[in-house]
Amino acid sequence: MVSTELINAVLQQAIRVATHSWEYGTVAEALLEWNDPQLSIWNNPFPGGEVPTLEVDDVSALSYIIPHIRTDNITLVDGDGSAGDPAAEGIPALLIGKTNASYWDAALRQQTHLTTTVPRWPNGAISHRERVAELWADFVYMVPPFLAYTGVATSNLTLLKEAALQAKLYRDVLIQPAGVWMHITGPEVQDYELWSTGNGWAAAGMARVLATMKKSRCSSNRLGVLGLSCALSLGLAVLLGTCNLSGVGNGLILAILSPSLGVPKLLFPELGDELDGETGHDLGVCEGEEVFGEDAGPKGGGAPVGAGGVVGVDVLGGGEAAAEEGDYLGVAVEEDDGEGDEEGEGGGGEEADDDLE
Repeated sequence: MVSTELINAVLQQAIRVATHSWEYGTVAEALLEWNDPQLSIWNNPFPGGEVPTLEVDDVSALSYIIPHIRTDNITLVDGDGSAGDPAAEGIPALLIGKTNASYWDAALRQQTHLTTTVPRWPNGAISHRERVAELWADFVYMVPPFLAYTGVATSNLTLLKEAALQAKLYRDVLIQPAGVWMHITGPEVQDYELWSTGNGWAAAGMARVLATMKKSRCSSNRLGVLGLSCALSLGLAVLLGTCNLSGVGNGLILAILSPSLGVPKLLFPELGDELDGETGHDLGVCEGEEVFGEDAGPKGGGAPVGAGGVVGVDVLGGGEAAAEEGDYLGVAVEEDDGEGDEEGEGGGGEEADDDLE
């Protein structure tokens, strides 16, 4: 068990050394989950179905991030060429935006930029980079959770579904035969190493999207969303299970996973990826196995994974790189007929294509 003192020391060090857009957003998320767990996506993030109204000065994550968010641009922060990293500031911007409209508007501009302007991979995956279509595993932690949260905040079911779809599209491209993801692919940068950190980003991002879907008002009354959430759960289980095969017997995971997952390729014990372990805990929270934070409790509604009533759920073989049509994260899902849904470009836009009611 990690002591409270050590966690607080790590958080203070993170605050001191953070200098990049993705670092600011990740530190804010860590502060929110640690200091105000009742507000995190793992607890009851949408009381009454709405984003809560908070006093910024009373929430350490928000008071920390507010100097790092700009409200006069299409992106929330300078991403230094990254299209995805500024989205890490998106959820705190929406929380601040409940009492300061300029931050709410800035968050929506960020979302619109991502879904309508940023380059896309041929399969529709939003690029992690601004200039060319390039896919990084890190993207799945930065962008889909923000899109999902914005979907709930604006009652936009299409955007909520787009968040899960983006994870699926990234998986289609980055997954390798061993069942884990390579780091980067694109016309200018390629990194085919199976970094445990990259897989940690992907797994943690999918878990956050899953939690958002399950805590939203549509979690129990939309078959398409229910199917997607089950697919995310199963896709996460496959990814985390494969990562665990790379363990070295002491609870740590290799920094770079071997393609065969049988022979260590590079081992830095001090870099054993915390994200993979924490995501396993978070997945348990999503499925109601345990709760996080005081007075935490699973929100009613929604069927657990494996519950009856979900049609067409079929786990593909682990490591299956090619996804079939209608497959989400390695899980074939028969969706609803979309009646009443008007799919907007990129699933985004300022108007809700389909609300959550």
